[in-house]
Amino acid sequence: MSNDKHEHTMMFQVKSEEDIQAKDVLLQVYSALKEKGYNPINQLVGYLLSGDPAYITSHNNARSMIRKLERDEILEELLRQYLDTKES
Repeated sequence: MSNDKHEHTMMFQVKSEEDIQAKDVLLQVYSALKEKGYNPINQLVGYLLSGDPAYITSHNNARSMIRKLERDEILEELLRQYLDTKES
């Protein structure tokens, strides 16, 4: 019998109910980035990959809002929305 922990699938769970909804934050941050003339998709990808909040403008409190979420919560929301549109 092996004790190798890689033989089993690990479960990953994100907190399902937060005071702050990831979808709402993403929409507000997207809007703030667009208002400031940035490409919102590029900036959000930069933030998600690096964790560096400097990719997000402070305009309309966007940087502060996005930092209230964990990046895994944001990724979960993006994936959920994408797959929901594929099922329709």
